[in-house]
Amino acid sequence: MKNLYITDLDKTLLRSNLTVSEYSVKVWNTLATQNIKLTVATARSGPKTLELLKALKLCHPLIVMDGAMIISPEGEILFCNALHEAITQEILTCGRKFDLEPFVIGLDADGTERFRYGKTNQLQQTLLHEYRNDKRLQYLSPLKALHENVKIVYIDQKEPLEGLYEVLHKTFGDAIEIKFAKDPYIDGYFLTVLHPHGDKAHALRKLLEMGYDDLTITAFGDSHNDIGIFEIADRKIAVANAVEELKAVATEILPHTNDEDAVAKYLRERYDVKV
Repeated sequence: MKNLYITDLDKTLLRSNLTVSEYSVKVWNTLATQNIKLTVATARSGPKTLELLKALKLCHPLIVMDGAMIISPEGEILFCNALHEAITQEILTCGRKFDLEPFVIGLDADGTERFRYGKTNQLQQTLLHEYRNDKRLQYLSPLKALHENVKIVYIDQKEPLEGLYEVLHKTFGDAIEIKFAKDPYIDGYFLTVLHPHGDKAHALRKLLEMGYDDLTITAFGDSHNDIGIFEIADRKIAVANAVEELKAVATEILPHTNDEDAVAKYLRERYDVKV
């Protein structure tokens, strides 16, 4: 039986310090050398994903940006579902009625990937610190939409984001995809606006069309944005630290957390990898 293994990154494959452990690197690279098909599906950008996984042997397309984009192991954009400039500008106008400014991540007219930001709150500043060396960062005041907008990300407390969620849903309906949830790892909420087909589930279906449709799919995850991909996968595997909503739809819950190399331990046992 031919298999494709697809794993989330944060709190799943990555340890909490945002590294891939030496153990996980050895297991992954051993299997990749044996032509076992391994890839990732992450909310992170393409450049950041490749930076975090630089020790891994990457042989297959990667799902990034919450599923809005598929890239090659070399970073080439293979597929992208993005919101156009006009509708994104309207979304920004809606947010300003609640005194909210997002991050806008996408592509300039020349295809350059940008991470735009304007006025920021403390939660956003904390995240920006993590990206402080990212060449995509672009401060712009007033904040404006890009040519192609892959993710619009608001981070704040629940009440103002709830109001914005209701307005966006009423105004744009099915023209956008909105994800609104308490972040399980920080004291804040995320409201992410995407193309209606810009999620991990649609990206996985697109990936399968790229020559992977005859494979048994095993997905690993920890959070709400992995539920869609679990619905498609044949084997749906939650790490021990996963949120309860994901565990409820999993076919297997691993006994280990991301900090205990849960994904690598599963793969090592399945293929009897010597490390």
